[in-house]
Amino acid sequence: MSNQDWQGKRVTVAGLGVSGIPAAKVLHGLGAVVTVVNDGDDERSRAQAAELEAQGITVRLGDGATLPESTELIVTTPGWKPDKPLFTAAAEAGVPVWGDVELAWRLRGRDGREPAPWLAVTGTNGKTTTVRMLASILEAAGLRTAAVGNIGVSLLDAVLGDENYDVLAVELSSYQLHWAPSLRAHSAAVLNLAPDHLDWHGSMEAYVADKGRIYEGNRVACVYNVAEKATEDLVREADVEEGCRAIGFTLAAPGPSQLGVVDGILVDRAFVANRQKQAQELAEVTDVNPPAPHNIANALAAAALARAFGVEPAAVRDGLRAFRPDPHRIEHVADVAGVAYIDDSKATNTHAAEASLAAYDPIVWIAGGLAKGATFDELVTGAAGRLRGVVLIGHDRALIREALARHAPEVPVVDLDRTDTGAMSEAVREAARLARPGDTVLMAPACASMDMFVNYNKRGEAFAAAVRALAAESD
Repeated sequence: MSNQDWQGKRVTVAGLGVSGIPAAKVLHGLGAVVTVVNDGDDERSRAQAAELEAQGITVRLGDGATLPESTELIVTTPGWKPDKPLFTAAAEAGVPVWGDVELAWRLRGRDGREPAPWLAVTGTNGKTTTVRMLASILEAAGLRTAAVGNIGVSLLDAVLGDENYDVLAVELSSYQLHWAPSLRAHSAAVLNLAPDHLDWHGSMEAYVADKGRIYEGNRVACVYNVAEKATEDLVREADVEEGCRAIGFTLAAPGPSQLGVVDGILVDRAFVANRQKQAQELAEVTDVNPPAPHNIANALAAAALARAFGVEPAAVRDGLRAFRPDPHRIEHVADVAGVAYIDDSKATNTHAAEASLAAYDPIVWIAGGLAKGATFDELVTGAAGRLRGVVLIGHDRALIREALARHAPEVPVVDLDRTDTGAMSEAVREAARLARPGDTVLMAPACASMDMFVNYNKRGEAFAAAVRALAAESD
């Protein structure tokens, strides 16, 4: 669409917040007649509304269900569920619904510049880490890039800003993919698939289908996880451009058209002249920070996307060496009395916690919070042999306690019957009591944090503070 096409176009933006406000401003700047609708009508929403109204944008607070009259297009924030009455009304009226990713995709190259290709990543867990690893590798190759999307950096800012990027590393959630029918990435990866956000999607099948949209129209490579056949199935089902290749990543020795690990070396048998007989060394496992199994898998996926874009092996190594993980992702806080304390507060679901638990042995595990409908039998069964003890906190801790009773009855369990933020200090002390020198105290809750903390960052900060207090006492 040209600028002329936006003049006077009546667009409804569904939701304020990280993506809704930038979308409203961009559309208003293009000449559209913008109305923002929002369910909430609290102090923060009113302040945001006042800012938009000062620019000439109409805002309706406390009424996100009614379709504004004469609406020609809805642009929604990712969190709004597809079964919202607003979208039902839109479907009945024949009004299309885009997400912020779809809007950004359609606005690329508006200033006459060649749009930067997108290397896109999705999956239940590991998206942010992989995208940041990918951006680090691309930067090491001398490319102008940015990590954008669901990582917290607006795609609209990236495609409409002054920076002339060579390529973008794009994290996409299942929510965003649901509302992005036109997206066509250069190359894309689905890291893994596990039940998550099923209340939003309605079923596991719908969730997986939305993840699979990331492969549609890929030009060069569809990167999948060899250990999870469902990701390869999505590649087989995708309608891609002629010549686009399926590229697997594995923690084992790779086959042709795969990246994998051989004797502590990350190797490439996909982007080499002779895939049957040749392998290219990319980096050492020790170049990955931290070198936990699931993080090595993230590094292989990032390397595959970078290699698909033509990045040389040395840049893969240099980019991985330069990468530093975000806080609260398998973050080593301290060693106290011979025990390592690890903060993986970002492990907000069972799939993430499973990966974290697989990286250590023996473990005193701190877990619990809001389960979001999850069950814990499979997680506990897999980790039982590595557990020295468990400390449970949070609203849904009983679900984990019951799974432990069924599958690991010999493991000592401390059940803290409190959900205030001070419970973390007690949890750390109880974990220290259970731990022995050489053990790891791992805070990988397998649950969301909002029963006790504002977000997983605050939960991780509380854990780190409690560990530092423990360390100070032991000095």
